[in-house]
Amino acid sequence: MSNSLVLVINSGSSSLKFALIDTVTGEATLSGLGECFNLPEAVVSWKVNGEKQEFKLTGLEGHHQQAIDRIVTLVDELGMKDSIVTIGHRVVHGGTKFNSTVRVTEQVMADIEALSDLAPLHNPAHVLGMRAAAKAFPTLQQFAVFDTAFHQTMPEKAYTYAISKEVSQQYNIRRYGAHGTSHYYVTREAAKRINKPVEASSFISVHLGNGASVCVVKNGESIDTSMGFTPLAGLMMGTRCGDIDPSILEYLLKKGWTPERLHKELVSNSGFLGISGLTSDCRGIIEAMEAGNHDAKLAFEVFSYRAAKYIASYMVALDELDGIIFTGGIGENSLPVRSEIMRLLKIFGYREDVAGNEAARFGAEGVISQADTPLAMVIPTNEEFVIAQQSMALLNAEA
Repeated sequence: MSNSLVLVINSGSSSLKFALIDTVTGEATLSGLGECFNLPEAVVSWKVNGEKQEFKLTGLEGHHQQAIDRIVTLVDELGMKDSIVTIGHRVVHGGTKFNSTVRVTEQVMADIEALSDLAPLHNPAHVLGMRAAAKAFPTLQQFAVFDTAFHQTMPEKAYTYAISKEVSQQYNIRRYGAHGTSHYYVTREAAKRINKPVEASSFISVHLGNGASVCVVKNGESIDTSMGFTPLAGLMMGTRCGDIDPSILEYLLKKGWTPERLHKELVSNSGFLGISGLTSDCRGIIEAMEAGNHDAKLAFEVFSYRAAKYIASYMVALDELDGIIFTGGIGENSLPVRSEIMRLLKIFGYREDVAGNEAARFGAEGVISQADTPLAMVIPTNEEFVIAQQSMALLNAEA
């Protein structure tokens, strides 16, 4: 058993994902999910040797602690507990306070909670996970890795909204971005594929999944990204609307909508689900589109068109472009979406390699552009590996 295992925890308001990551190989030796917290059906599930197992949680509260306590028992039963050297936590929002990975302290947890207005469903839950992990693993250091940290290198012109300086400063309103660990990982992997230092490379990273964002990375640093003050901005997503005319919000409020109803509409009832009226899952959208459903076809077209527009707009931020990278659940697996985006980018010289596109799925990477055209590739993301690596690096630095 490797002595470089990091327990990576992604604690949400009603769920908790976990993985044991080998920081040498990047492989997950164990992974699982706690879900339906605060409901009678709350469980923790995991796979061992390909077989799914689960453990039912009790009561209607305290499920974060119960889940982590069960993880402790599980890794002990599997003989892995003594190989865990530290714990890394995914944190959605670090505001401008955190621009790198930090060791978890009482002050850090307080600062993360203080940023809850920017991520009300996520940040309080992250702290719950941290406290539960500290109780379960009292001798291990914990580290927080922020989705927003990678984007702290954006220039002012990229993160500034065109509102009054007084309002933006008073309420910390600016573009923060998200999916930072994913964009960080795939651009570094892409640089290896083209045999260039990441510090001398430029990519447009396209993370397409239930949540989706585009990021332009120059010399290894994020210089613009499509998600904004919150992860609601930018691309259309599974249930999120993405960019929208703010006057629509004012209009609906004047029609008697409450802020709560408006928030639910934009976050939970929009995107693929809203346009199609069928599903938030891209696979279901494509299946219905191929069966002749008009609204599913429209959802597919809006999603692909918006992604292509963002990619095209980000070319103005670069002097040269080494490649476009597709990643995320849709980006890694949906041939029709990638094919349509490539078609929409034809004015820039992109041409799809049909065989390459077909081969790059189900965890496989590959080049999906024709040899004599600008480079487009698929690289599966590994956010957990980034969290594990950065946690281990800081642990070793503080030793």
